[in-house]
Amino acid sequence: MTVSITDVARAAGVSASTVSRALRGQPGVSDEVRAQIAAVAAHLGYTASRSASSLASGRTFTVGVIAPHVGRWFFGTVLDAAEKVLSAAGYDLLLYNLGSPEARKRFFTKLPVRKRVDAVLSLLIPDEEEAAALRSLGVPLAMTVGGPRAGFTVVGIDDHAGATGAVRHLVNLGHRRIGMISGASEPLHWTTPIQRRQGYLDVLADAGIAHDAALEADGAYTVEGGEHAMTQLLALSRPPTAVFAQSDEMAMGALRALRRHRLAVPEDVSVVGFDDHELAEVIGLTTVAQPVAGQGAEAARLLLNRLDEPDTEPPGHVQMPIRLMLRETTAPPHPRGPR
Repeated sequence: MTVSITDVARAAGVSASTVSRALRGQPGVSDEVRAQIAAVAAHLGYTASRSASSLASGRTFTVGVIAPHVGRWFFGTVLDAAEKVLSAAGYDLLLYNLGSPEARKRFFTKLPVRKRVDAVLSLLIPDEEEAAALRSLGVPLAMTVGGPRAGFTVVGIDDHAGATGAVRHLVNLGHRRIGMISGASEPLHWTTPIQRRQGYLDVLADAGIAHDAALEADGAYTVEGGEHAMTQLLALSRPPTAVFAQSDEMAMGALRALRRHRLAVPEDVSVVGFDDHELAEVIGLTTVAQPVAGQGAEAARLLLNRLDEPDTEPPGHVQMPIRLMLRETTAPPHPRGPR
């Protein structure tokens, strides 16, 4: 005989709604009660019926995710963390990888998620027309990039402050010729490179250091791009004594280029990254740490909360903490510059 959620509720001495919240990992249930319900459900062999739940609630129990580059470490990490939270709550994930202008235009023209998802998590920054299209879906919306946006809950960091801290660290060490490896060309509509570049420029201005456009190079937010950009900076008649890379992957590429040119880090050139990639500590990279997985998990939790409590006003913007991690790739400049 099939065991129902009512049977579990009766055996556990709680309401059916409490059982539902507990088994889906939702708030409002104590750890003790949650554990008791899980034990009763396991003992009775209860398995939630997706079709019955969908009919009763009108939900698809699916969350759509749109991303610009799922193969990139940042987006993959955010996606993995969000999927774990959604899966634990009984939701499937429907992924759309919009890595090209054509794929992006096709998605926002056809909106294939309509009536197929209960919420949308965006790992890309929609323009105004795209944002309006997503709002027309009438479902909860969340983003993990960009600033506040009407109709969206945005979970992110202060990119300007992070870049400011990284570059100020180099200035405080005594560096005056500071290069920057950015990713201005990728991905579409991404504001992160703009905000991090502004932090770089603001610190230089505050320190009385004239900006030299030749000290900026595009690394496309990849290891290979970072290596190419560092090689470009080293070819200057006066190369930088320190480099701020807007991502750890570009910083790793920069380190590879420096090693290939037989330059020591940090004795010849200091390098600071951004992200605190899982390999950053292994290679001793000084970097700005941000909770990448934490942003994905928090965005997913906020979407689930909105689905459970649709009348509650969601937060418009949630800012996650960042901090500068001092490791082995930064030091005062060598008196003679890069040797």
